[in-house]
Amino acid sequence: MTLYQVIQRPLVTEKGVIKKDEERTLCFQVSAEANKTQVKAAVEKLFKVKVAEVRTATFEGKLRRRGRFVGHRSDWKKAYVKLKKGEKVPDFAEVI
Repeated sequence: MTLYQVIQRPLVTEKGVIKKDEERTLCFQVSAEANKTQVKAAVEKLFKVKVAEVRTATFEGKLRRRGRFVGHRSDWKKAYVKLKKGEKVPDFAEVI
């Protein structure tokens, strides 16, 4: 997988921004097949920072209905990437 296949997009939510500001932790939506070492390598190479730890969470897609039509959202994976002390927290708009 390439860097852009591993990291699909940054998750800019209220919780994610608070974690970024207070805990030096970035939040990304990543490929469901990506493991922690691939996520760590992709973030280090893409943002030019050192990563302390990576935590991942897998979410199952929800069943959605529109009247009589039934659909299913796809499964997805989230990664919390904590940076080492002394590393500058990147702004997503500067890099991507």
